[in-house]
Amino acid sequence: MITITNLAADKVKEISRSEGLDGQGLRLRVIGGGCAGFQYDLYFEDKPTDLDERFASNGVELYVDPLSFQYLDQTEIDYVESAHGSGFKFANPNVTSTCGCGSSFKA
Repeated sequence: MITITNLAADKVKEISRSEGLDGQGLRLRVIGGGCAGFQYDLYFEDKPTDLDERFASNGVELYVDPLSFQYLDQTEIDYVESAHGSGFKFANPNVTSTCGCGSSFKA
């Protein structure tokens, strides 16, 4: 299962409304890249594919392809704001290490 916190869900809904994407789900996937090997990718999508894992959390529909799901199971998505910037943060128990800047991971 993959979950999203209330704060992150509110931010997703805010972005969805401002971009005219109401009703779309949030695609979460893992892509190759970064110095540690993998990066997270989030974007809005109309509907899932037949192969996707689907989750509903705090009013947000999440779509995850099977390959990405093996790296993302049990992940919680949060949204953080700080003096250093703001963005989505992933609490992923499958991660074995991250790069120095925190933008990529190894599982």
